[in-house]
Amino acid sequence: MNVNKFDNHYTHSHINYINEKNPARNILHPRVIFLTGLRLIVINNFKIMDNIITVEGVSKSFANHKALDNVSLAVPRGCVYGLLGPNGAGKTTLIRTINHITAPDSGSITFDGHPLTAADTAHIGYLPEERGLYKKMKVGDQALFFARLKGLDKKEATQQLKAWFERLEISDWWDKKVEELSKGMAQKVQFIVTVLHRPKLLIFDEPFSGFDPINANVLKREILKLRDEGATVIFSTHNMGSVEELCDEITLINRSHNILSGKVRELRRRFSDNNYEFSYAGDFDSFNAALQPIAARIEASAADADGLNRAILSLRESSDLPAVVAAANAAVRLEGFRAILPSMDDIFIKTVETSNLQAPVMQ
Repeated sequence: MNVNKFDNHYTHSHINYINEKNPARNILHPRVIFLTGLRLIVINNFKIMDNIITVEGVSKSFANHKALDNVSLAVPRGCVYGLLGPNGAGKTTLIRTINHITAPDSGSITFDGHPLTAADTAHIGYLPEERGLYKKMKVGDQALFFARLKGLDKKEATQQLKAWFERLEISDWWDKKVEELSKGMAQKVQFIVTVLHRPKLLIFDEPFSGFDPINANVLKREILKLRDEGATVIFSTHNMGSVEELCDEITLINRSHNILSGKVRELRRRFSDNNYEFSYAGDFDSFNAALQPIAARIEASAADADGLNRAILSLRESSDLPAVVAAANAAVRLEGFRAILPSMDDIFIKTVETSNLQAPVMQ
């Protein structure tokens, strides 16, 4: 096997993968780059899977209700992946099929490069929306019980649990009964037992329910740290602000179908409608007169904190941004401009409403 070394300036974005099970998704390149310590090693003609979960054509029905209809998606390793959708869209059913709680009627699920089996659940940590702690047990005893179920020995589990309890500031509750915990405190305990065995895949269903903003931020930092340490996270929520903060990619499910998938940044750019905000010193009339011929719409906005004037421009598809900037600079003293990106809330609402208009009502 031919091995070549390259300098450390390469990043994970340079990695090329080959999907053996679906050649149509192959990225053909003779080299695969691995990060090893302070060096990168390129191994010629080596094949590796880049997705930890691949769902292909999965359908699932309960009685007369079709919960999933030919759903496909791929979750890349080492990312936070948002699973979004209205209530009843099919998200929970999909999560349960990935957790091997229920089997699909048709389609396939691949985990870590092989067909999903019951044994793979040992490498999955699942925090469901419905919480499940035994109220009469002591908090520490219950956490230790769940850790032992995950395969940790008592000594190792106790050490790790104590460290996590201290980290999330709940050490004083170790010997208290679960029924004495607030909803947020109980949520912290369940989060800890979900991640304690260091699974490859973590699935969080509405993980911030019951948290105040401070504790929600604590949990967000822990989720991002777990991702940075190599875990992959599937994150289901209705809070689109959290999606923008945490998610690298998303899938939006509506009425049992996958109606939108992609990287969050790329989706926000795709739905942006070519709108920009310009900040400048000068009068609006001069700015407007210079840009009216090349902009679809110009709207004056309130001055910013530095006293600079602002304007919102909608550019035509044919507009050349450098030409627009040059025209603005010739008319006023341009201080800056930025693309106005829609929120994930806006994208969610627009995509779901469009899908509802185009699709028949599911029975």
